[in-house]
Order: sequence, then C-alpha cells, then structure tokens
Amino acid sequence: MTGLYESQRAMRHMRRAAMQRGVVAVLDVGTSKIACLILRFDGPERLREVEGVGPMAGQSSFRVIGAATTRSRGVKFGEIAVMNETERAIRTAVQAAQKMANVRVDHVIACFSGAEPRSYGLAGEWDLQDSVVTEQDVAQVLASCDVPDLGPGREVLHAQPVNFALDHRTGLGDPRGQIGNRLACDMHLLSIDGSVVQNLLYCIKRCDLELAGIASSAYVSGISSLVEDEQELGAACIDMGGGSTGISIFMKKHMIYADSVRMGGDHVTSDISKGLQIPFAVAEKIKTKHGGIHATSMDDREMIEIGGESGDWEKDRRQISRTELIGIMRPRVEEILEEARSRLDAAGFDYLPSQQIVLTGGASQIPGLDGLAARILGQQVRLGRPLRVQGLPQAATGAAFASAVGLCLFAAHPQDEWWDFEIPTERYPARSLRRAFKWFKDNW
Repeated sequence: MTGLYESQRAMRHMRRAAMQRGVVAVLDVGTSKIACLILRFDGPERLREVEGVGPMAGQSSFRVIGAATTRSRGVKFGEIAVMNETERAIRTAVQAAQKMANVRVDHVIACFSGAEPRSYGLAGEWDLQDSVVTEQDVAQVLASCDVPDLGPGREVLHAQPVNFALDHRTGLGDPRGQIGNRLACDMHLLSIDGSVVQNLLYCIKRCDLELAGIASSAYVSGISSLVEDEQELGAACIDMGGGSTGISIFMKKHMIYADSVRMGGDHVTSDISKGLQIPFAVAEKIKTKHGGIHATSMDDREMIEIGGESGDWEKDRRQISRTELIGIMRPRVEEILEEARSRLDAAGFDYLPSQQIVLTGGASQIPGLDGLAARILGQQVRLGRPLRVQGLPQAATGAAFASAVGLCLFAAHPQDEWWDFEIPTERYPARSLRRAFKWFKDNW
C-alpha cells in the first residue's frame, strides 16, 4: 500500500511536469478500440485571442491537437490478455496521433475498464492543533480513515475525499483556511485487481512511454457525460463498452460508487455470430447497420443480406429478417441492463435524491436502447454524449469516446486525492483494518 501511495505521488509530479512542457497524451485502452488523444496546454488566454473561446467548464486550458483510434487487440473484459498484441495496438494509436499532432509525446495518462472494482466508504476524524484548518490537518484526517482489508493482490486506484465536516457544519468541499476545532472526513476508496494494473503499466513501459496518471473508465466517463447539475444532485453513469459495462454513481460532484459488469457490446456481437454462424467481423457490421431492440411489423418484411466468403453460393446468399436479428440481440442487452440494475440496487442508488441515469459508451448506440433501459432501470434515463472539448475531431465526438474525453478533463483538472497530501509516514493506512460499511446511505 505504501509503495502505491508513493508511485501515485510520482505520477502526479510527472503529470505536472508534462503539462508545464505543454503536451501530454491520453490513452483509452478498451476491449474494442484503443483511442489516443494528444493535448496541448497553452492556456485560455491564447485560445481566446485566436478562436474567441470562453472559459467553458475549465475546458479552455487545453485543446486536442492529435487523435487516433485503432482496433483493440489482445484485450478481453477490459483487461490485457495478450501482451504483444496490445503493445502493437497501443504503438499504432500513439504513433498515428503523434503524426497528426506533429509532436512527440513521452507521457501518457491511461484509463481502463474491468479489473473487478470494489467501492468502500471510509470515515476519519482529527482534532485541530490550531483553530485554522491547514493542508497538514487535511492530510492527518485522511490518514485517520480506517482502511479495510482489501484482500490479497488488490490495489487502490482512487481515494477521494468526498465530504468534510468542521464541528457541526457538514457538506464542505474544501475546509482549508476555515476555523473550527474538529475536522471529519468521508472518503471514497476504489480498489481493483492489482495484476491488471501491473500488466497495463508494463505494456505502456514496453511502448517506451511514461505513465503520468491512471483512472477508471467508469469514473472518467461520468465526468464527461454527466452535466454539472446531475453530478451535484446525484446520478449514475452506465458506460457500455465492448467487453465490460462500467457503472459509476456521482453525488456532490464526486464519485461515491463504482462497479463493472463483465459484459458489453462484443457479447451481443458474439451472440449474432454464433446464432447466424457467421464471422465476428460480419456480425459486427450487421449489428451496426441493422441492429435494434424493438421489433415492429415492418421488420418481418425487412430482409438483411448476410453475405460471406465461404465459397458456398447458397450459404453466402442467405437472408434473414430484421425481426430474427432483434430476437438474438434483445435478450443479451436485457441481461446487461438487469445486471447493472442489481449493482445499482446493491449500492443504495434508490436512496439518492435524484434517480437520473445516463447511458454512454459505444454499445449504448443500439437503436431503441433508451426505451428498454427506461423500463428496466427506471424512468429517468437519457443517452449521454461527452462534452465538447476544444479541437476534438468530429469523428471522436460520439458516445464511444466518453472515457477518452473524460480522461482529457481528468488530466487538466484532477480532483484532490489521498496522494495529493503529505500523509505522515507513521500513519500510512496499513495500521487499522476494519470492515467497510455502506456509508452513503447514512451520509447523503
């Protein structure tokens, strides 16, 4: 745990150094695609002169100068399965983005899904030495949080203070500089399978790149897809990727819960491939072009040419009705949404004041998904697209790029985390191991 705290601090320093140099790359390592965006940080003043950009949600401090995507290889369920293949795919995406930007990058900030995330709510208290809250007091109260036994091989990916209370006043975002006697803190801790992160770190190192930050796809998708009101009042973001579906719940602009379902759009494609006995690539094309969830009487008459290159004339000229295709796709989509619903119920989502759910990610593009999701997840469902950031090419503005765009915002304005503070060495959180509790039922 101590080693991880130190390495996260080192990554933060690296990120600051990269931003001072003015260029950093963000890398979204997904199951179906690997996206790389290169950001230039040259300050809002210069952009305002050139393009008349206003200070919109902090996005004006950077612009995208290079973007590239490539088909992902060697990644399953959001986790690296074949190292050489993934390394080649990452190199391809980064080199193409560098060529477009006409600049070389050494530092990347990466995000990934999968790795079996688990959320914990921690609480800590600290008596102030002086009546004014200092940076050191915040470090002490974070160190006083009782970290549960995460289990063997688990690592902490995010550890964010989500609420501070000073004496009887609660709901403080940043208590520094305020006057009081007793400081309390609620912290959200997200743990993941350590070996998955080690594989990603090793793969990025093999590509001759330095890692300047790492984030969960579910978290960064929520940052880019939820509007500010939703983040404040409480909302869930369901990021439907290729190999896994990330779930994150936001409240008071902080993530308070994250989980993932090991199913995604590739599983729908796989069902079509097996059901119609066609190659995976052909199944993906048919799903993208003709797929859907709600069958109408018209769909019985709409015939889809399957095509193929098997050499058998009869087999290659097969046709199926769109109704048959919908009959294959719908059960799997229902299963993914049902699984997401059970994770939200376990997290106590019903206790939040707002029940808004936002669907994003490449697999959320299936026609009719919002209607089906409203029946399974609750009435307040909308399809989310990532915020527009300066210089983003039109091809990268769809829901499939929610995590890549969110990672840009995370790179430019990271939230305060545990490792941003100087935690006293003797209080590293290996000392107290208590069971975690579902704190946001009590706190929100």
